[in-house]
Amino acid sequence: MTENVRGEKKRMVGDIWRSEMKILTAAKACVVLLCFLSFLSCGSQNQEEEKKEERFGAATVKVFKVRKQRISEKLFYTGVIEPWKKINITPDIGGKIAKIHVEEGDRIKKGQLLAEMNTRAIRLQLEQAQAGLAVAQANYKDAKRNMERMERLQQEKAVSDQQYEKIKLAYEAADAHLQQGRAAVNLARYNLDVSLMKAPFSGVVASKNAEVGDVINPMMGGFSSASGVLTLMDFSRVKIEIDVSYQDVVRIKKRQLAQLRVTAYPDKDFPGHVSLVNITAGPVTKKFKVAVEIANPNLLLRPNTFGEVFLEVRTHENTLVIPQKAVLEGKYVFIVREDNTVERKEVILGLQTSDRIEVINGLKEGDLVVVEGNYSLEDGAKIDIKEALK
Repeated sequence: MTENVRGEKKRMVGDIWRSEMKILTAAKACVVLLCFLSFLSCGSQNQEEEKKEERFGAATVKVFKVRKQRISEKLFYTGVIEPWKKINITPDIGGKIAKIHVEEGDRIKKGQLLAEMNTRAIRLQLEQAQAGLAVAQANYKDAKRNMERMERLQQEKAVSDQQYEKIKLAYEAADAHLQQGRAAVNLARYNLDVSLMKAPFSGVVASKNAEVGDVINPMMGGFSSASGVLTLMDFSRVKIEIDVSYQDVVRIKKRQLAQLRVTAYPDKDFPGHVSLVNITAGPVTKKFKVAVEIANPNLLLRPNTFGEVFLEVRTHENTLVIPQKAVLEGKYVFIVREDNTVERKEVILGLQTSDRIEVINGLKEGDLVVVEGNYSLEDGAKIDIKEALK
């Protein structure tokens, strides 16, 4: 009985031990599995972090593809736009303004009547001169007949020399009076003609400087001939005069192409050419006057406003050109490799404009050069291309 109890207890202890071993084995397996899963998770996280670090370390840049195109070196000057022709309409005689036929802003044609002076006194002078001329013509005809008769008598030796001289002097006096009468008529007609102020050329009335009833006398100091009765402008063509240094004037030739740009039309260039290059410098400025002529058929350009003149002094066709901001320290650029890293390359430069520059040596057509984000780059640095500029 006692032995059976002892055997049963041994079996129970063995079962308990085996159960504990199974639990311990399962626990160890779980621990190993958890460690393996943790290892895999840590490896994946490390790879993602490495990738993030790699992306974070790449510099964001903008690039430009090198290509061949035309480039021109230009000189830039600012000047005042002036009309091709300008005149102050001023009468040659004094008097009272009777009529003004135009207003400011009117477009007029050559020969059109603009204003006129009071002509009553001038017309009376003309009538007086014409009457005097009629008397002089009658006296001249009489003196001429007497002279012709006296010449026949002298040939026949029928008159004395004293009688002949007397008739001759009377003839010469009548001729002089005739010329005087004609001059008086011409003067009156001239005064009548200049009292009518007409346009010497087609243009626009820029300003009205006097009113009907004003008394003016150009010969006196009280009236300024610089103002006149009206100011007439022709700006179907305009000109800009600029002062150029000696270093630049030797590069400018007459008929050379030029362009004009104004703030009112920022996207439009007005073509023109150089019409004058002075060969002597100004005594004060020590610079040379250059005039540029611009066609203005639609009157878009307005006188007395500012404009910027571009003069092309040199042009190269079909040459490699890149943006100015791609060049660092005036001698090198960064080009993009296939693995998205950059290489620093020295270049030899040529013509330059405000935003473009010619590359003579160091690049080839199709190269990608960094134009933005290049100041902080180093040779071999990784990049992330944000945009390709055109």
